[in-house]
Order: sequence, then C-alpha cells, then structure tokens
Amino acid sequence: MIKKNKTFIIAEAGVNHDGSLKKAFKLVKGAKLAGADAVKFQIWKTENVITQKAPLAKYQKTKKKNSLYQLLKKLELPYSSFKKIKNYCKKEKIIFM
Repeated sequence: MIKKNKTFIIAEAGVNHDGSLKKAFKLVKGAKLAGADAVKFQIWKTENVITQKAPLAKYQKTKKKNSLYQLLKKLELPYSSFKKIKNYCKKEKIIFM
C-alpha cells in the first residue's frame, strides 16, 4: 500500500544481476533493506533489440573480442526468471517493476 505524502523510492536493479537469478534475488533483498518501495529490472530479448554485428563501445571492449550482442545475451534472463523474481518481491513486500 502506498501512503499519501510519502516519497516513493524505486531501486534500479537494471541488469546488475549479470544474468544470474541468485544475484537478482540479492538485489531485491538489498533494495528492501535500503528502504525502497519498488525494485525495477530491465527485461528484453537480445535478438529483438540489437543485431549480431553491432560493435562494442570503447568502454565495453575487453581482451575477449565479444560483440555487443554477445555481451547483452550474457546479461539476459529468461522471462520465466522474472516470474520468480516477481514472486520473491511479493514475499519480501516490495513492488516489482
């Protein structure tokens, strides 16, 4: 329940789970412990947002010659994982976004 006259705080989890459901759960727990009202994740299918030939930005380049596609694919979670994260949020009493 959202209270009137209270600042609503959204924790930006983004892709900081690094493609790991276990890390995603830790992000939810951390957001809750920090006092956030909601935790927001980014959901996408790599093949729907970028081509396999897209180059990495300079700051993304490593010794491994990965493409931006490969980088994003490693950060992607399947939709089924977000159902689990949403259920975990409900258990932790924090809004899933």
